[in-house]
Amino acid sequence: MREKANKKLTVVGGGGVRSMFLAKSLVSCAGRLGFGRIVFMDNDEQKLNIYGKMAREAARRLDPEVEFTLTTDPVEAVRDADYLITTIRAGGDEMRIRDERIALAHGILGQETTGAAGFSFAMRSIPALEKYCELAREYASPGVKIFNFTNPAGVVSQTLRDMGYDFTFGICDAPSELLRSLADLYGVKPEEVTGDCYGLNHLSFFPNIQVQGREVMPDLLSRDDIYHSTQMRFFDKELAMHFGCVLNEYLYYYYYRQEAVEHILKAGITRGEVIRDVNRQMTEELSGMDIEQDFDACLRVFDKWHGKRETAYMANETGIAGNTKPFHFDLYAPDNGGYAGVALTYMESEITGHETQMILCVPNKGAIPGLQDNDVAEVTCTIRDGEYIPHPVRQPGFMQMELIRQVKCYERLASEAIRQKSIDRAVDCLCVHPLVNSYSLARTLVKEYLEANHEYTEGWK
Repeated sequence: MREKANKKLTVVGGGGVRSMFLAKSLVSCAGRLGFGRIVFMDNDEQKLNIYGKMAREAARRLDPEVEFTLTTDPVEAVRDADYLITTIRAGGDEMRIRDERIALAHGILGQETTGAAGFSFAMRSIPALEKYCELAREYASPGVKIFNFTNPAGVVSQTLRDMGYDFTFGICDAPSELLRSLADLYGVKPEEVTGDCYGLNHLSFFPNIQVQGREVMPDLLSRDDIYHSTQMRFFDKELAMHFGCVLNEYLYYYYYRQEAVEHILKAGITRGEVIRDVNRQMTEELSGMDIEQDFDACLRVFDKWHGKRETAYMANETGIAGNTKPFHFDLYAPDNGGYAGVALTYMESEITGHETQMILCVPNKGAIPGLQDNDVAEVTCTIRDGEYIPHPVRQPGFMQMELIRQVKCYERLASEAIRQKSIDRAVDCLCVHPLVNSYSLARTLVKEYLEANHEYTEGWK
């Protein structure tokens, strides 16, 4: 397929610490899908010169025929791109920490997607992503599609669609990683485990799971090992059995919110602070090394620090240790799609014309009863001829839908607040958020988040 390798794929935020994962996944399928040009763009030149260069060296070793370039120029990055993946952090780690600490000071969960801090992050993320969407309209290929990893993905996806950017799709690897962990549990191939998902980003449920075509939900929920070796380790068996479904790991923050706040306060350190410290130490160590000439040594440094990051995942919030297996980035091991796998599944279906199923954050189109057609939901879809078809959810759980509707109300109001730069709507959205649920607290949080984000919130009134 080399003679057809004329497609261009751009990663906006290509200087992130997970850039090598993206590079491996993208380059591994570049020949098959016709990606002749891959561009990693970042406005942080220092990070691009470390993590972007590591991604480029990984790409060169995997497939030197792919034209893999780095740039800080957004127009150059977007020009003629067929696909964009956006994974940015406006304000960096320090602003994330500030978001979390402001919420925690009021006894409110400061989690950057499900918690009140997510709204503050959205105030920064959405204006930045809007600029890339406008650049895509002007410079990218006419049929460009943008796959957004940037958090809080639910609010971001809803707002970008409300702005008219109907070429954007919200993606998250949590549901696919959950299915992959269940494949490990049953000792089968990942493609032999399927399930319908419905809800919102970081708030979704699997009412059925099939292994090799056989429904396994009752058996699955009764097994003790699922509560130790998968994302379900954050939940009591009794809760899962009560709901009769598999839960997205982030539902922990809704169903155990008091415990989450207590665990974080007891730990004395937020997730943002953990990430900042790991990233800072890894960056400092790598900055004194020659990426191209001593790549293997750089990989050992990356393994060490990324392993610490993985071990700490949700540990402070839940009191449960994260992945305790030694981490190793194996460049040549078969690629399972990983971080970029969701976007690649859509791209492959569109490029090859092969129908497939996947979980996306897209407009509901009547799939989930009780949500509006233009409400962005996280739902299993069939991808056919480059179009997404959400699977209808015939009998969603009553309790599940009460939480979904309440959080979707928050997301709608958050979208309206950010698009209109409205302080009143911002207070409304946090007032209905189930993890705030207080007008006085919402008013205080909005005031403090506006002050914290003063560089990003000009014109709010």
